[in-house]
Amino acid sequence: MITRFYEFQSGIKLITRFYEFQSGQICIDGNDIRTFDLTNYRRKLGIVSQTPFLFSGTVADNIRYARPELTTENIESVANQIGHGEWLATLPDGLQTDVGERGVKLSMGQRQLVALTRVLVQQPAIFILDEATASVDPFTESQIQEAMDLILKCSTSIMIAHRLSTIRAVDRILVVENGKIIEEGNHDKLMTNRGHYAELYNAYFRHQSLDYIEEVGRRRIKKVENL
Repeated sequence: MITRFYEFQSGIKLITRFYEFQSGQICIDGNDIRTFDLTNYRRKLGIVSQTPFLFSGTVADNIRYARPELTTENIESVANQIGHGEWLATLPDGLQTDVGERGVKLSMGQRQLVALTRVLVQQPAIFILDEATASVDPFTESQIQEAMDLILKCSTSIMIAHRLSTIRAVDRILVVENGKIIEEGNHDKLMTNRGHYAELYNAYFRHQSLDYIEEVGRRRIKKVENL
């Protein structure tokens, strides 16, 4: 698992050009990313990592980092699109809450929501998500999922995740094992193929799905009727 984690991390650093690759190409719209002006290119990227970086200051300061011209009203309007703003209500001073150095005064879930709202106001061309739901509770995960859905509507997105609930709705899923792509397709296709992805889904996630719960309910009703 550690090996896979570093492979994914390296992939992100190549896409963002924090590392320069020595062979092959990474292309966007048919153009090698090494031909782009680096500053302008990175301005079009929105990144939320497993441990998002926040600057010392308020929640509002961190959200408007890429859009300093935004008013507090602008930011509040966007923030309220996520879970009707319930996550803001959990903060002692709302948008004016002091996050502390590197966001130490916020929970991991709250940091993720600040980082996602920052991406929402930025409206990047490409959104990169790296394991953003790995260390949060189910309630916060649902709000993070809402934020991601809003971003997915307006950005090409690259999502790295082990939680299948995070990636189920994407157009194309790549299943990686030992550094190689072993399957690809959307959720329905991969489930039909009954390969590694289907095995993982059935082992770790299927029991949480609505279809599974309804199926169990039908079986119980049928069992009672047969008594």
